[in-house]
Amino acid sequence: MKLDPFYLIVDSLDWLTRLLPQGARLVQLRIKEMDEAELRAQIAAAKTLCAAAGAQLVVNDYWRLAIDLGCDFVHLGQQDFLAADLPAIRRAGIKLGLSTHDEAELETALAQKPDYVALGPIFPTILKKMPWAPQGLERIGEWKRKIGDLPLVAIGGLTPERGIEVLRAGADSAAVVTDITLNADPEGRARQWVAISRPFV
Repeated sequence: MKLDPFYLIVDSLDWLTRLLPQGARLVQLRIKEMDEAELRAQIAAAKTLCAAAGAQLVVNDYWRLAIDLGCDFVHLGQQDFLAADLPAIRRAGIKLGLSTHDEAELETALAQKPDYVALGPIFPTILKKMPWAPQGLERIGEWKRKIGDLPLVAIGGLTPERGIEVLRAGADSAAVVTDITLNADPEGRARQWVAISRPFV
């Protein structure tokens, strides 16, 4: 399996309507708190938007809804996947991405036979407080040598310039959140990300 090298992460349909037209082809919808009925509606609408744009949708956390709605991907953190019904996700034909931050988590994740693993934070990030120090570019190469053909997603503190660095260091995809959503021109920044990532497709 091959992932698009530009992996956009957003928390609303509004962002999808604004950024999918800029060329994003791999998008994670990460909504943290919402009642289930609204969540279901948001994920269903996101699936429709992504399908129309030729983009893949990754649902963060809500694996039951992803199964119900026939989504393609689910992404789970370490605590989340320990509580999830991974066989049910597999039976539904949904691809699985897992977060990792250290050697023990990578070993635990690989035992689940995911379709990709994410490593972070590569650089300091303002998205959320992390108990882990920034991993740095060298760790990307180490992780990639360990996992071989399994796609590796780099996340944390990325800019377009750093995105090129992580992709050159061995990451298959660069995940981006605040560099776009907090930018004065999110649409323009998304186009910049699409442009720098195309040589790595």
